[in-house]
Amino acid sequence: MNITEREEKVNLAIEIAIKVGMIALVIYLSYLIAKPFMAMVVWGIIIAVGINPLVTMLEKRFGHRKKIIIAITVAVIAGLILPTYALSGKTFETSKQIIHTMEEGGVTVPPPTEKVKEWPIIGKKTYKLWNDASQNLKKTLKPFAKDIQKGITTLLSSLGGLIGTVLMFVASMIIAAAFLIGSESAEKFYKDVSRRLMGDKGDDWAKLSTLTVRSVVNGVLGVAIIQAGFALVGMTLMGIPLAIVWAVVIMFLTIIQLPALIVIAPMIAYVFSQGSGTAEVVFTIYMLIVGASDGVLKPILMGRGVDVPMLVILIGAIGGMMLMGMIGLFLGAVIFALAYTLFGFWIAEVKEDEAVQEV
Repeated sequence: MNITEREEKVNLAIEIAIKVGMIALVIYLSYLIAKPFMAMVVWGIIIAVGINPLVTMLEKRFGHRKKIIIAITVAVIAGLILPTYALSGKTFETSKQIIHTMEEGGVTVPPPTEKVKEWPIIGKKTYKLWNDASQNLKKTLKPFAKDIQKGITTLLSSLGGLIGTVLMFVASMIIAAAFLIGSESAEKFYKDVSRRLMGDKGDDWAKLSTLTVRSVVNGVLGVAIIQAGFALVGMTLMGIPLAIVWAVVIMFLTIIQLPALIVIAPMIAYVFSQGSGTAEVVFTIYMLIVGASDGVLKPILMGRGVDVPMLVILIGAIGGMMLMGMIGLFLGAVIFALAYTLFGFWIAEVKEDEAVQEV
C-alpha cells in the first residue's frame, strides 16, 4: 500500500467519523428537545389507538369524523378539568378542617366492642388504642402528631402532582385528537416504519401491536378509570374526606389487578360509623356494584385484544410510576405489555424460521 492510498483511507475514516459524530449529535440534541414532550406524545398516540374504534363506529353512524373527534376531545378535557378543579379545592379545605377539628378536640371516635379483643395477634393492642382514642383522641394522637402532619403534607403534595398529571392528560388528549384527525397518514407512517424495522413481518407486527395497545388501554386502563370515576361520584355524594385521593388509589389498585374492595370496604365501614340510615345502605350497595364491575366491563372493553399476563401489567404499571410518576402508571403498563408482545412475536418468528429450515 503506497502513501497516497494510505492517506485516502485515513481521510475517508476521518470523514466517516465526522459524519457519524454529526448524526449522533443531531440525534442527541433532538432527544433533549423532545424529552419534555415524549411522555405526552406517547400517551397521546396510545389514547388515539385506544379510542379509534369508537371514533370509527360513530363516524359510520353520524359522519363528520373531525367534528366527532373534537366533541370527544372537549368532553374528555371537561371531564378531567372540572371535577379536578372542584374536588382539589374541596380536598384542601377538608384537610384544613380535619386538622383544625383534631386540634380543637371536636372529632369523636365510637368505642370498640369487646369482639375487637378477640382479633388474632393485634386484638388487645388495637382495643386499647381504639378505646383510648374514643375517650381522648387528641391525647391519643399526640405522640403521632409529627407523623400525621408529615403524612398530610405528603398527601397534599401528591394532590399537586395529581393536578399536574391531569394537565398532562389534557395535553395528551389534544395530541391524540391531532393523530385521529390525520389517522390515515399516521397509520401509513407506522406501517412504513414497521416494515423498515421488521421486514416482511412489518404489517403483522403493526396489527399485533395495535391490538396489544388497544387491549391494555380498554381492558385494563379503561376499566380502572371507569371504576375510579364511579367510586368518586359515590364518595363525593356521601361527603367522604379526600374522595379524589381514594379514587386515585382505587384506580391504581385496579390497574395492578388488585380488588377495589381493599379501599371500598373501609369506606363502607367509615360511612356506617357516621350513621346507619337509607343513604348508608344505598351507598354500600352502589360501592359493592362498583367494586365488582370490572368482571363485566373487561370482557366488553377488551374485545379482540391480546391476552397479556397480569404480572406484565403489574410490573409495567409500578415500574412506570416509579420512573415517570402518575403518568407512568398508564404508560408503563402499555409499553411493557408492548415489549412483552414484541418479544413473543420475535420468539414465534425464530421458531417459524427453524421449522422452515428443518423442512
